[in-house]
Amino acid sequence: MSVEQLSAGRAPANGTAGQPPLLSIRGLRVGFRRAGSQFEAVRGIDLDVAKGEVLGIVGESGSGKSVGMLAALGLTSKNAVVTGSVRFNGDELVGKSSRAMRKIRGARIAMIFQDPLSSLNPVMTVGAQIAEAIRLHQRLSHRQAMARAVELLALVAIPQPERRVNQYPHEFSGGMRQRAVIAMAVANDPDLLIADEPTTALDVTVQAQILAVLRSLQERLGLGLVLITHDLGVVAGHADRVAVVYSGRVVEQATVSELFADPRHPYTRGLIASIPNLEENRERLFSIDGSPPALGRLPGGCAFHPRCIYSEARCRTEDPPLLDVGGRFSACHFATTLPPFHSASLAVAGVDIGNLAP
Repeated sequence: MSVEQLSAGRAPANGTAGQPPLLSIRGLRVGFRRAGSQFEAVRGIDLDVAKGEVLGIVGESGSGKSVGMLAALGLTSKNAVVTGSVRFNGDELVGKSSRAMRKIRGARIAMIFQDPLSSLNPVMTVGAQIAEAIRLHQRLSHRQAMARAVELLALVAIPQPERRVNQYPHEFSGGMRQRAVIAMAVANDPDLLIADEPTTALDVTVQAQILAVLRSLQERLGLGLVLITHDLGVVAGHADRVAVVYSGRVVEQATVSELFADPRHPYTRGLIASIPNLEENRERLFSIDGSPPALGRLPGGCAFHPRCIYSEARCRTEDPPLLDVGGRFSACHFATTLPPFHSASLAVAGVDIGNLAP
């Protein structure tokens, strides 16, 4: 996939401008108590998702992207401490009781988890599990719910849904199991769908099919969609906006076209440079040096500075806030002064990544 293809991103969804966000997260922090100490996995995330919009949340494993969204839905462990604000259609979710959240999850907000096999009960038929999810939130008979399950399996393009509805998860392929989980997630016509790494462990062809199903459902049902992934190629073709998360913070946020054409944070530049490009003949793929910091071992100043090729003295002492940079956002001291994004940008690292400018 060329950079020109990647940067041909989708514009923000029609009708979202000027409307109050469907989901609004402000100052979300998630810490975990352990052995008398507290370690923060999420350090103040701000995000908005509009109705009918697709927001991609990207970052390396351990960046806090999944923990943040799980905390927003009240799906954290008992030793978690969640602060900040999460408003869904104007309704504050942080601090709600478990009983109140159960009425919202699955009905108004649904989530697709990373591993479909662990999301399905191996001793119940797929249809029975979908029907159970429906009857938890709707007053339908078992027969009506099963009929709806058949419709949902057809909606996510599972062949022969009348027969498949009575089969068990082990009789489904990996891609079909993921489709069944998607069917369960949209069973009650939610307003917001959160998909956490929905294509992990699937081959490239099946990945494309699953993403096409998600996008089709999002457009048909008009719901907001959050795509959590470490794969920038996924958000390039399916998201409207992208939030890049590093070490528990959003470090850059922009539309897809802005992000790929002119990234304003060094971490984003490194992620884009790491995307394999079949049009280039490179013996080695580019990678960002080092690893994300462990919980409780954050460096002083900007958390990315030990891995950043643009790092200066102030980066080691001052943690930059997320600031508006011409209608987009970046948490970098040099967001407005970074050099043009092409191979020369990483010359100081001695890496030839080819021409990445659009």
